[in-house]
Amino acid sequence: MASTVLVVTALEDVTADWVITALNERTVPVVRVDPADIGPALTFGFRIGADGPTWSGRLRTASREVEPGEVAAVYYRRPTPYGARFAHLPCQQRDFAAAEARHGLGGVLNDLPGALYVNHPAAVARADFKPAQLRTFARLGLRIPPTLITNDVKAAEEFAADHGPVVCKTFRGLPGDDDGHTGAIWTQRVAPETFDDTLAVTAHLFQAEIPKTGDVRVTVVGRRVFAQQVAAPDGALDWRRGDWDALLHAPIVVPSPVEAALHSYLASFGLVFGCFDFALTGDGDDPEHWTAIECNPNGQWGWLPDAPAITEAFADILDMEGEDRS
Repeated sequence: MASTVLVVTALEDVTADWVITALNERTVPVVRVDPADIGPALTFGFRIGADGPTWSGRLRTASREVEPGEVAAVYYRRPTPYGARFAHLPCQQRDFAAAEARHGLGGVLNDLPGALYVNHPAAVARADFKPAQLRTFARLGLRIPPTLITNDVKAAEEFAADHGPVVCKTFRGLPGDDDGHTGAIWTQRVAPETFDDTLAVTAHLFQAEIPKTGDVRVTVVGRRVFAQQVAAPDGALDWRRGDWDALLHAPIVVPSPVEAALHSYLASFGLVFGCFDFALTGDGDDPEHWTAIECNPNGQWGWLPDAPAITEAFADILDMEGEDRS
């Protein structure tokens, strides 16, 4: 019976380290691989033919090896982009080699029949678009902020007139610059009088500012739910922009209708895990006071006070034979 957990992530990933340690303590076989290591340190030979409908062969890292049929679960974390492996090549060669690696090696790793993916990269890709997130929240009965996606000045001005005050958010984080440095643009209030024709250059996300009394991060792993109310000491509009070590945390109970909607949300995208952000507008006991902001299908949770319990929840999900050993 398949029992190995394949952890797909970069070398430096503390969050994955914690889950791997928990699995090691349970004597669960673990193989860690960063697909961007393809080369002498990562080799493979996979075969399929008329004699069988599944891939056979071996994947070898510097310290481990595994057959596709031995993989019971895949913890897909944050692997290095394939392009980094070929950054020294001219542009066309780099893009070609990266695409071949992604579709070849990645194609097999993403198609292991019977394996549980936490989460499958295709599911993460589907769930990573904020328009789909907001529509799904609304369909499941969760409150969402009035939202406008536009590149039109008049539409933005009309939205602000109807729903002001208004905040602006990005759809994605800042990409790396020429030196490889990445960054973020935090949620910020915007004044309608600053809108001009530069809005036409690209898409913008505007939302009515929620008169919130607090923020909540809800981490769902399988059927387990972990919720923390989060506050910045300086009362910042976006708590992510400050010192995360200075954030104030307090456990909070998720109302049953909200929790049920979160499980339905994950199921609708084929996800096992997700990090949800909510704005509270009053008493946390009332579902009407919970406004859904977004869900990160591959979010960070190692900074939360309940990280040890979340680690065990991941180990419980990935340890496919745990019940047989207990």
